[in-house]
This record gives sequence, C-alpha cells and structure tokens, in this order.
Amino acid sequence: MRQLLVAGNWKMHGSKASIKDLMTGLNAGASEVKGALMAVCPPSIYIDYAKGCLATDAIALGGQNMTVEPVQGAYTGEVSATMLKDFGCRYVILGHSERRAMFGETNELVAQKVQTALSEGLTPILCVGETLEEREVGNLEAVISAQLSAVLDLVGIQAFENVVIAYEPVWAIGTGKTATSEQAQAVHAFIRGQLADLDAEVAEKVIIQYGGSVKPGNAAELFSQPDIDGGLIGGASLDANDFLAICKAAGAQ
Repeated sequence: MRQLLVAGNWKMHGSKASIKDLMTGLNAGASEVKGALMAVCPPSIYIDYAKGCLATDAIALGGQNMTVEPVQGAYTGEVSATMLKDFGCRYVILGHSERRAMFGETNELVAQKVQTALSEGLTPILCVGETLEEREVGNLEAVISAQLSAVLDLVGIQAFENVVIAYEPVWAIGTGKTATSEQAQAVHAFIRGQLADLDAEVAEKVIIQYGGSVKPGNAAELFSQPDIDGGLIGGASLDANDFLAICKAAGAQ
C-alpha cells in the first residue's frame, strides 16, 4: 500500500513575514494529518528560514530545482544537490513545466538532474505532463512517454524505487482548470503501466502525485483514484488551512 505524499510548491512566492505566518499555521495543524506524508518546497533563498520556522518533524523540506553539477563550482546563480542536502532537504522538484517552458529544460537535462539528485541522496519529484494542444491532437501519451523514457534510459527502472512522479497537465497549472478525476486517473495508470512494462514490482511502489489546481474541494475525489498518490500543490500550498485540508484528504484514503 503506497503512502500518499502532498508536497507544496511555493514557486517564487514568499517573504519572511508570510512564511512565518504560513509555517505557524502548518505547525499548529500538522498533528491532525494522519497517514499522509507532507513536504514544502520554498524558494531556495528561504529554505533555511522555513526550516527555522518548522516546529514539527511531520513536514519535510524540498527544493524547487537544482543544477546538474552535484557539488560546487563556477556555476553562478545555481544551487547544487549537496547544498540542498546541507540545509535539510529531502526532496527536489525537477522538470516542472515552468522550467521546461520558460528555461528550456529538455527531457535529457531533466534526466541528468534526476541522476544527480539520486546520487546525492535526494528524492526527485519528477514532473511530467502535456500541454492542451498536445492533448487535443492526441499526443498526450507520446509526450509523457518521452519525458519518462529519458529518465528511465539514464538511471534505469530500479532507481524509480527512490523517485516520486508528479503528473501535471500543463493546461491545469495555475489556471483554475482541473482534470476530472477520471482524466487524471487514466494518465496515472498509463504512467504506472509504462513503468510496469519494465518492472511491475517497482511500478506498484512508485508514488505518482497529481498536480494541477488541486484544492480542498476536489482533493478527496482525486486522491480516491487507485493510481493517484497525493498531490504537488501550487497556490493552495500558500494557505495553511487549504494545504492542511488537502493533506487530511490524502491521509483519509
């Protein structure tokens, strides 16, 4: 039985004041979440501050991105896996659609980052997903298969015992639109099936999150699907009550 994971992607949001308020709320309510894993992924400059505001072991920390280079070097503006580990991060989000679209990250680059994260003991949250145009012309499965295959070809199926996958339909990120639970489940099943073609036992263990305008009002229905194992949460993760409600919905499954 897979344990559901809810991770908050704060994106480029936050100030010391707002993070303190958010973490105060999460600290107060974390004990009410039973049966689900929780994590928050602040902007890198605020990871240590968020860590200092944490008063519970129930919430893990993660980064939003990292460079391919694992340690240190002349890479101005970058953050390495060892730096994230040094500040207590367990997870790192890789291949988010915003990174792919805005910063030109290719499937091959994302795969290299996953390899680096694994080598340094971080758990990658590997994001995959299609645009609305790709879905409408029938390329959904081909796009997601290519995103997964690039990683599988580099690290192998066994490495996915330590990888979280987040399916995020690009057309539902920050738009208020959400895939129906049936649409989301179909893609999650496809992802698990691609992994199962290589190793059914590994595929059954992999946590596959859904991301795309998850809210307290739709979380329970989404998480009730057999292949949806929690969520990668954007806007709702910036509100303690909303995020905790989503986490509780995950824990109730």
